[in-house]
Amino acid sequence: MQVAIDGPASAGKSTVAKIIAQKLNFTYIDTGAMYRACTVIAKENNIDYGNEQGILAAIDRNEIQLKAVDGGQKVYAGDKDITRDVRLPEISANVSQVSALPKIREKMVSLQRKMAGEMNVVMDGRDIGTTVLPNAEVKIFLVATAHSRAQRRMLDLKQQGIKSDQTLQEIEQSIQERDYKDSHRQISPLKKATDAVEIDTTEMNIDQVVEAILVQIKKSQKNI
Repeated sequence: MQVAIDGPASAGKSTVAKIIAQKLNFTYIDTGAMYRACTVIAKENNIDYGNEQGILAAIDRNEIQLKAVDGGQKVYAGDKDITRDVRLPEISANVSQVSALPKIREKMVSLQRKMAGEMNVVMDGRDIGTTVLPNAEVKIFLVATAHSRAQRRMLDLKQQGIKSDQTLQEIEQSIQERDYKDSHRQISPLKKATDAVEIDTTEMNIDQVVEAILVQIKKSQKNI
């Protein structure tokens, strides 16, 4: 079974996707982390974020892997654990540019589809229901105001021990800029699938969002 969860930055996709995967004993695939890993690889190899061929070659030398560890998920580039690195502010600011590169998307989508074809998955991202898994049994589109998403981003950074000099207002502005880039990119733009269920998480806590999605999954399971 395939569960696709899409939505803009910091709408709560990864958090709820992980919980749902654990509750259902499905495999969680964080596609955003995969594109962030591409961006980290570019940064660490001093490759311009717009250099498609250079980044592709570096990815081939540093295989991106998602590994389940102690109930969580770690991101690796080759043998290096880059789980913390993928959440750094510089990576957040540049991942849109890297993820918009056609050959990078092609490579990552191929890998994501391969994973989804081998097991029950919960996959989150920007274009899962529209492009990566267009035949997913359950499609969810999470939304929330930019202000509430900025508050969540600031809290996430603090909880991960990542120091950021950005104010709440600056984070909100960067999220709005990311929304624009993601929605207007030529390849697989951020957009709600016509058959996706939209859930506004602005006034909801994590448990409420999880429950709302589980209701949709249970409905789908009854129909299979």
